[in-house]
Amino acid sequence: MRTEYTTPGTIVVRDDETLYSLLTDRVRRTGEDTVIAARKTGPGHWQNITTGEFHNAVRDAAKGLIAFGIDKGDAVTLFSATRYEWGVLDFALAAIGAVNVPIYDTDSASQAERILNDSAVQLAIADDRERYDRLDSVKDHCPSLKRLLMMDGNALGALQGFGVGVSDEELDARIASVKADDLATIVYTSGSTGAPKGAELTHRNFLSIVRAGYECLPQMICDNHPRLLLFLPLAHCFARYIQYCSIGSDDGVVGYLPDTKSLLPDLRSFQPTYLLGVPRVFEKVYNAASRRAGTGFKGRIFARAAAAARLWSRDEQAGRAHSAKAIAERTTFETLVYRTVRGALGPRIRYVACGGAPLDPDLAHFYAGIGLPMIQGYGMTETAAPFTVTRVDDNVIGTVGQPAPGSSVRIADDGELQVRGANVFRGYHNLPDKTAEAFTEDGWLRTGDLASIDNDGRVTITGRKKDIIITAGGKNVSPIPLEQEIAKCPIVEHAVVVGDGRPFIGALVTLDPEGLAAWLPTHGLAADTPLRDAAQLPAVHDEIQQYVDKANATVSRAESVRKFVVLGDRFTQDNKCLTPSLKVVRPAVNRVFASVIDHEVYAGKR
Repeated sequence: MRTEYTTPGTIVVRDDETLYSLLTDRVRRTGEDTVIAARKTGPGHWQNITTGEFHNAVRDAAKGLIAFGIDKGDAVTLFSATRYEWGVLDFALAAIGAVNVPIYDTDSASQAERILNDSAVQLAIADDRERYDRLDSVKDHCPSLKRLLMMDGNALGALQGFGVGVSDEELDARIASVKADDLATIVYTSGSTGAPKGAELTHRNFLSIVRAGYECLPQMICDNHPRLLLFLPLAHCFARYIQYCSIGSDDGVVGYLPDTKSLLPDLRSFQPTYLLGVPRVFEKVYNAASRRAGTGFKGRIFARAAAAARLWSRDEQAGRAHSAKAIAERTTFETLVYRTVRGALGPRIRYVACGGAPLDPDLAHFYAGIGLPMIQGYGMTETAAPFTVTRVDDNVIGTVGQPAPGSSVRIADDGELQVRGANVFRGYHNLPDKTAEAFTEDGWLRTGDLASIDNDGRVTITGRKKDIIITAGGKNVSPIPLEQEIAKCPIVEHAVVVGDGRPFIGALVTLDPEGLAAWLPTHGLAADTPLRDAAQLPAVHDEIQQYVDKANATVSRAESVRKFVVLGDRFTQDNKCLTPSLKVVRPAVNRVFASVIDHEVYAGKR
């Protein structure tokens, strides 16, 4: 095993190139070809937009931003689901050197307020009335915020109107002033203390990893008329990165899907050749296929086919020859099962790519075994999304692949993965101390994750140093603020939030004996009720629920505690759940109460 690896090669980004250059280069190559498909009137209805049309819309929006007074380096927020207007405004901001400060469409008003103020946002654009009202409710507490616009209220048309007095020459002069090392975006990500940190990413950061994608995954991103249906939030670097890859390729088409309510019909009508998702998306597809098969004869066939697919993939990975029986079964299962599962993702699907959270290897082997290579990668907001990725011709399941050409990984003495490359961010906004902590003395980024590197440079993630939870849906959640709010309940001793790799956030709660003894009589209950009995009382659950609700009010639904379990036991030094200084040891809690987590918090859930 290695302790350090650098992928051979280099990625070149000129000093005068920006994200907007991806679009202008594409216009010169294929100005009349379709680059965007926007869903407009409902499932199955797509509006094709050529590269030239998209470019014109970007320039019109950029002129409007200039007319509004947005200067180079000014911050503008997009508070929106994934949609066509997001892409137009993102490229318009990049063109004039403004800083895109996206907010997750699920963020609360208080979360949005903190981001708006920390980055001194001057203009905020929401997609619909509900999110517009969320911003409007905090507008008076955001002194830098001058105006709100709404996409559903024709924000693009308003910007076009603002910009009629801005000449092409003025716009082109602004575009020419923007350079590769200028700030392109500030993306806020949860930190170990719970306070979100704004990661500052430059145009060069994104351009370097986009071009690395073309070198590392040409079969998926570039070859044979690639089509991407994008439904992950563009506020996340993962989705934004692949948007840039598609628009900057020779003939890629990206479809913007605002929601997944009609995902299967949209997949059939759009016909993607590759699909980007988080583990939960691919779990749902698998589970839906299993449920449709049922528990009878068809269910048994599906179970056998799934097991055969996983075995086929593992044999392929190990270089083992397939038995005559396996080959014969595969022909049968292809007709009965595999073709149908692939078809659910669209009739032209060739690849699936998963990131944002760890993926169950069994699931990856299933997809590979039915003929859909599952590309996996690893990265952070601080690396403009991907840093390592498996290749189509070197797709070792269980690893997250090798770094981009010219980029390096190493393992520190404590097992932490550290990385270095052109896509590593320049620091946290307004947080010089946190920036200094993020880097080693010799300039490597500390990831906070534990890993190993094999002899060919493939990285395997083995654990996490930090407490940040990543759900199966790819949502980063800081547990500490939630735990602190729940622990304010007078009968709670400790609260530990769980949910890493799970479909939702849950919590384990222990009772405080002294607080409980004082509280029980006020509710007509015996003060000496044993902890195990008290943990089952509806009144106890109702009391704690009030504090869970308060905690949930401070975060988005994706970060909220959906279910909690009151334990009849306490965290102690004896069971290793507390340190001598009485701090909770999170890994020990997860280990000691694993059965409770599996069978009570997530009963029946993958």
